[in-house]
Amino acid sequence: MTKYICFYCHREISWKEVEKIRCPYCGGKVFFKARPKIVKRIKAI
Repeated sequence: MTKYICFYCHREISWKEVEKIRCPYCGGKVFFKARPKIVKRIKAI
């Protein structure tokens, strides 16, 4: 299940909660995808 964060109120929202591409809490239309808190480290060559 994909999580999105509202740009204005910073609440995590699943895509199933979103109706008509608006935040159900503040009415904002701008979302960004939540990234995992795990940092991947790649060894440089």
